[in-house]
Amino acid sequence: MKHRLYDIFVERKQKGQKSFAVLIDPDKVNRSGLDELVRLAMDARVDYFLLGGSLVISNHLDDCVQHIKAQTDIPVILFPGSPSQVSKYADALLYLSLISGRNPELLIGQHVISAPVVKQSGLEIMPTGYMVIDGGAPTTVSYISNAAPIPADKNEIAMCTAMAGEMLGMKLIYMDAGSGARKPITESMIEKVAGTIEAPLIIGGGITEPEKAYRNCKAGADVIVVGNAIEKDPLLIKEIAAAVHSSRVNA
Repeated sequence: MKHRLYDIFVERKQKGQKSFAVLIDPDKVNRSGLDELVRLAMDARVDYFLLGGSLVISNHLDDCVQHIKAQTDIPVILFPGSPSQVSKYADALLYLSLISGRNPELLIGQHVISAPVVKQSGLEIMPTGYMVIDGGAPTTVSYISNAAPIPADKNEIAMCTAMAGEMLGMKLIYMDAGSGARKPITESMIEKVAGTIEAPLIIGGGITEPEKAYRNCKAGADVIVVGNAIEKDPLLIKEIAAAVHSSRVNA
């Protein structure tokens, strides 16, 4: 099994280097929009593209991945909302287990179904402990998962959940307030979690301005993910990328 991208995640964390990932929902982009995102991302030196969503109702996931790969060397990592969201043309896949909920289907059930397809894809598989944090508004992922998010002010619950995920073998921890969250994850929660795990920490949901991305990195986030805000204003890519990359800390 390949580990190239995961090794880069770990190496960047050890060096105190922060990364920025642009999240693309295949249902919300056309070719011209995708071209603009790729161009802006290359100019801003974006580190990764995440591709996926809670619901992908179109059938052009492969096309999206191939279209991006034809234009740039920026790695494309799948962020699947269901077992059907697999494309062999991507570089890696976040194999998500919803450790913040108590829905067995999203802890292991759907993984059993998807395992043969994922294994045959040849993708680099990155086991990821996925934690949904209350962002102040109902989100698609909470509805689909039928699982309550971790309350925004319960730092200890988030910390213990992340610790458990890491000890169960999750290679990455992804804390997400959800697409269009009214309230992003607090720096105090990020700091609490980052201080107790060694796995790279990914933060997404509700990040709409460069200053928030910068503060999240300083609190301990290793990768910042932005999708919804960029859908509304693609020019944010340059500003947020600059904020993230300027926040390097001494390891």
